[in-house]
Amino acid sequence: MVHCASDPEVKILIVSYSDSVGGAGRAAYRLHKALLAAGHQSRMRVRLKKSDDPTVIGDVSGGAKAVTAMRWRAGYALNALQDRTDQGLQSTNWLPSSWADEINASDADVVNLHWICGETMSISDIGRIKKPVAWTLHDMWPFCGSEHYTSDSADARWAVGYRRNNRDQGDTGWDLARWTAKRKAKAWRRPMHIISPSNWLGSCARRSELFRDWPVHVIPNPLDTEVFRPLDRHFARDVLRLPQDKKIVLFGAIGGSSEPRKGYQHLRRALDILANTNNTQDFTCVVFGQSRPPDGGGLPIDSVWTGHVSDDTTLALLYNSADVMVVPSEQENLPQTATEAQACGCPVVAFDCTGIPDVVIHGTTGLMASAYDPTQLASAIFDLCRTPGAFESMSAAARTRAVCSWSETAVAREYISVFSNMTHST
Repeated sequence: MVHCASDPEVKILIVSYSDSVGGAGRAAYRLHKALLAAGHQSRMRVRLKKSDDPTVIGDVSGGAKAVTAMRWRAGYALNALQDRTDQGLQSTNWLPSSWADEINASDADVVNLHWICGETMSISDIGRIKKPVAWTLHDMWPFCGSEHYTSDSADARWAVGYRRNNRDQGDTGWDLARWTAKRKAKAWRRPMHIISPSNWLGSCARRSELFRDWPVHVIPNPLDTEVFRPLDRHFARDVLRLPQDKKIVLFGAIGGSSEPRKGYQHLRRALDILANTNNTQDFTCVVFGQSRPPDGGGLPIDSVWTGHVSDDTTLALLYNSADVMVVPSEQENLPQTATEAQACGCPVVAFDCTGIPDVVIHGTTGLMASAYDPTQLASAIFDLCRTPGAFESMSAAARTRAVCSWSETAVAREYISVFSNMTHST
């Protein structure tokens, strides 16, 4: 059953670390705005507020910012008590707060949790929420121990249980992942509704020891398809001062060249292959999300590094300037760089893995290479840039799909259906 704005009003409280920091914060705030635009009552509670939106609750005083920073540092200080072969982000969420009491005293009918690490709330705080809870997944942390991303194999610890004898070989010191998983299992006795933006992450949640008996829904992240829309390429490049006579290969991720999961190393290998086998003098790689690293980035073709981009208007101009958006990630939920690019009519090249197939329709809205094969990735980039008519046909299809699948109206409708059913069943 689909509910719309004429349904009995559901009051929603979205809880997130931030309203704009990182992809998860941006996604949570976009959902908040989509719900408001659809006529629903939504408020947002954050630790780190960056916007001036009065519907976002967050103390912006200097003292509050200092407390947030201290909580972050204190929370992650525990990571020094272990030595892990995997250096990915880990969170233990052990510092208590008064947020559960605040949430329980609010008039919200439904609480929608998003990315709440950085000691936004403790694990026990979450367990003390008495209102119906829907948790939107932005990584694997909610059903893992302390890991944000880890293997999705059949014998992964989050799937079979965190035991003393199944820790990764080479890991020493305190087993923070097991300690965190045990705290979650103890504190989270009341079932929550799990919302995953991708089928891959939703499947992982259903397999997990922690969430396997709870309802799991798959709903994508929303986009403002009036901001992310096709624009004249010449105009976009002129505004950004990018070359008009080049094939622009676009890549973006916050700190992407230093985060192996985002796959910059695969992009570099693919461009090496491309440069060694084809004439790439008219190719330029544009990287957004970070400044040029001290080593220059190691790319074999001309490159432009934009630094951090914080506003959607500039992002839309970047996508509209590109011939292809490359998302060479090893693990992704529902990459917003890929959905944003397609909303702007820019085809996407990516690996056929994890959440990517939810975003790219191979041969229609972009091209997918076999997982982590740089030769296939190079071929896909070259084919999309050089095949006559390929960009035009895929661009139109990408835009159409984005409006149908990821627009604010479409996504808000799906969320309200879940929220309404939650309140009706309590």
